[in-house]
Amino acid sequence: MSEPIALVFEEREYSPAQLEALADGLAGTLARRGVRAGDRVALMSSNRPEFVVVVRAIWRLGAAVVLFSPAWKRTEAEHAMAVAAPTHAVGDHPVLAELMPMLHLDEPIDPGDGGPPPAPDPGSDAVLVFSSGTTGLPKAVRHTHASFGAAVRHWRDALELTDRDRIQITTPPSHILGLLNIVTALETGAWLRLHRRFDLDRMLHHIEADRITVEMAVAPIALAMAAHPTLESYDLSSLRYIMWGATPVTASVAETVTRRTGVGWVPAYGASELPVITCNPVKGARLDSAGRAVPGVRLRVVSLETGQPVGPGETGEIQARAESLMAGYLPAEATAQALCDGWYRTGDVGHIDADGWVRLTDRSKEMIKVRGFQVAPAEIEAVLHGHPAVADCAVFGVPDPADGEAIVAAVTPHDTVDPEELIALVGDRLASYKRPSRVVLVPEIPRLPSGKVLRRVLKERHGRASDD
Repeated sequence: MSEPIALVFEEREYSPAQLEALADGLAGTLARRGVRAGDRVALMSSNRPEFVVVVRAIWRLGAAVVLFSPAWKRTEAEHAMAVAAPTHAVGDHPVLAELMPMLHLDEPIDPGDGGPPPAPDPGSDAVLVFSSGTTGLPKAVRHTHASFGAAVRHWRDALELTDRDRIQITTPPSHILGLLNIVTALETGAWLRLHRRFDLDRMLHHIEADRITVEMAVAPIALAMAAHPTLESYDLSSLRYIMWGATPVTASVAETVTRRTGVGWVPAYGASELPVITCNPVKGARLDSAGRAVPGVRLRVVSLETGQPVGPGETGEIQARAESLMAGYLPAEATAQALCDGWYRTGDVGHIDADGWVRLTDRSKEMIKVRGFQVAPAEIEAVLHGHPAVADCAVFGVPDPADGEAIVAAVTPHDTVDPEELIALVGDRLASYKRPSRVVLVPEIPRLPSGKVLRRVLKERHGRASDD
């Protein structure tokens, strides 16, 4: 009986035993270069099978992998270097190679005997991943083998993944969701295709050709699917569902994809600091909710004004605690701000109803204060997304001497659209104080690979309360 395939990349296939043999061989190379248990090893890599091998090799040695985004420029990598202080580096990126001696992933890897890896110390660091940095410089999030292992179990159970599933990864593995998807698939025994980069037509082609059962998506993928002119030409019938993570669902976009393909969505919610917080049921998922807390995670909502817990249906900051919670940040002094008596402060605003359904309305740091009112950008964005000429949009606040803050909407249009028409649309649907003072038309909305909007970039570019 032939051995099952664990990982596919372009035309290359790897069995579980082959991956372990390569990881074993690379671990030997790293050990000869001086990597020891407890060390931190920087990894800056494109999407490729060697990424998976490196992570497993580093873990075989009891060292921690520090994930550098391949999208970073030198200043961002220098910041990560200063924060995490890795002693060794592996990758295929010239930025990392310029900063310290790097084992290049194009070097051939001699397989080892591929024996079972030693059991890691549960309390030792497994991975350091950098937080999104939507509001300032990114921090390194430390996960131990115990906390990340718990996140993998939570994710497998929430998505009901089994060794019969077939998934593909198009998002960067340097992001917590990409790494979580890869490790969960490998540990579940699911079949996994890794893509070099996101290409919508290749993704759709491989759903059809590989009979993918679960598609992992983030907002940019969902937007691209909804706008695809010939989406109906692809056979997506093998999909059990599409997972939407990293940002709250834009219902109109999700509904468009479902109407055109017949495939439903499973919204989920997590953070670098606590990777799996909530998930919808695979059967009976809702688009208006991030789901319920996954088993093993406890949630509460606290008042934005007093910090005290509030009741069902009341709005405040979502807080969570679980064994999958990070060990802390680097720099370490940042940790205290994120934790409150063992509860992780997500910074996300929302409410939980009496049945446990979580509704996220915005980020506490992104709430816009207009004449004393708290305005959620996501609420206005949902209205704008409903206009047929709007391809993408993002709402943010700018200082205003009269109202405290003024609302500005950045819009990427499909077609010609009058900004005044969009302002009137919001005025018709929402309270008057939620009307944008200005709509700026932009070629694209700046986003992280996860789909999170870089509002600070928009504020820097368009940070006036009104036109001159």
